[in-house]
Amino acid sequence: MINSPLLPHLQGYIAGRWTAGSAKGEIVVINPADGSELARIPAMGAAETEDAVAAANQALNQPIDLETRRRWLKRIAEVLLENKEELGRILTLEHGKPWPEAQVEVEYSAGFFSYAAEALDVLKPRVLAQRPRNMTWTVYYRPVGVSALITPWNFPLGMIAKKLAASLAGGSPAVIKPSSKTPLTMIALFTLLERELDLPRGMVNLVIGPAGEIGNALCDHPGVHMISFTGSTETGRELMARCAAQVKKVALELGGNAPFIVFADADLDLAADQLMANKFRGAGQTCVCANRILVQRDVLDAFGEKVAERVRRLKVGDGMQPGVDIGPLIDRNGFNKVRRHVEDALNKGARLLAGELPAPAEQDWGCFYPPSVLTGVQPGMLVQREETFGPLVPLMPFDDEADAVRIANDTEFGLAAYVFTADDELAQRVIARLRFGHVGYNTGTGPTPEAPFGGMKQSGIGREGGIEGLFEFVEPQTVPKP
Repeated sequence: MINSPLLPHLQGYIAGRWTAGSAKGEIVVINPADGSELARIPAMGAAETEDAVAAANQALNQPIDLETRRRWLKRIAEVLLENKEELGRILTLEHGKPWPEAQVEVEYSAGFFSYAAEALDVLKPRVLAQRPRNMTWTVYYRPVGVSALITPWNFPLGMIAKKLAASLAGGSPAVIKPSSKTPLTMIALFTLLERELDLPRGMVNLVIGPAGEIGNALCDHPGVHMISFTGSTETGRELMARCAAQVKKVALELGGNAPFIVFADADLDLAADQLMANKFRGAGQTCVCANRILVQRDVLDAFGEKVAERVRRLKVGDGMQPGVDIGPLIDRNGFNKVRRHVEDALNKGARLLAGELPAPAEQDWGCFYPPSVLTGVQPGMLVQREETFGPLVPLMPFDDEADAVRIANDTEFGLAAYVFTADDELAQRVIARLRFGHVGYNTGTGPTPEAPFGGMKQSGIGREGGIEGLFEFVEPQTVPKP
């Protein structure tokens, strides 16, 4: 069992109190590196969710001025950094990613609160320079209302930071639903919020339990005014449909199938290094990591060997051990999906440059998938159509600019893409034609708190980060006055 000063309570948090509610079951949290039991947490449901929504609406009745919100945001950023090592340790134990990488996630998370505090003045009332109808027109930015923040397991702290920073900046109380696979990091965050801040009762609430029951309760409750969800496109569609009857506001960051395009004139060593940093973070279990590596045919073999050489040097193991580059996948299903993609590609003519085809995982932990590189990948293979979510690099050739753009856009998703070339004019032409919300140019870097991030097509609605992310959690109210 886990022992941490940040986990004195293993419960939910409603109206300023730790509580199990009327939970009848338990959630067992497992360390994916060794199968050990970390914790048992009472599983909440619809009743506790309704209590949390009621508490949030009570908090909504107490408007919070901008300077108070700014003070909260700054303090949260400070507290996260002060507790970086322990938060990172908890995150590693329940997720599996290496401890140094987990601490970087804490720093990344703190950045969203710091940026929101710095940018908060954009939410001050704005008086129009014009005087239509000989009146003064003022635009106020009111809280959007009670916000349901639903987060996935792959970034247990980073994903809530994006949402909660903007929600608090907008003055919108939150009901937070974390993944049942990784709830401990969220509980630790709530411990810090309770200890270090003077938030009103009900301003932040935590419900932990079955996704379907809690999610349905949040969508159906008339006291919830916004749903902010990160997860699969399939679930995002269901949430949209469920929220339609009440015309709730939704912000969705959904699935990805990121192309990583390498033209023949690119710096191949730079591209290979950037691919490694991009692809293997979180063992490839990120929505923005490269999923389809498109390489111009003339340099396919050279680039493939550079990547394979780097992949062979990666160390796989328990994320708490020093020197480990890649931890376990989150569970058996994740492991077997990567294996299915590799097996399908090999059966259709691809070949392995690095890695192997392991036996299917039988246990639901210890799923250490060997980082692998495939070459000879073609359209129609599973690895091209689906998001792999694992440590697999599939290399596919393309012939020219038009071919690269066609293949890259041949997906329902539009979250992230990457382009490598020495020709700036070529890059600008290609980027302008790519239907992706984030496009790295000679870099594999992902989102940053200072810039908006979100998807096109079926990868989502709305933005997180930047001032655009702050505006998701407010409603403009226009007041003309003679």
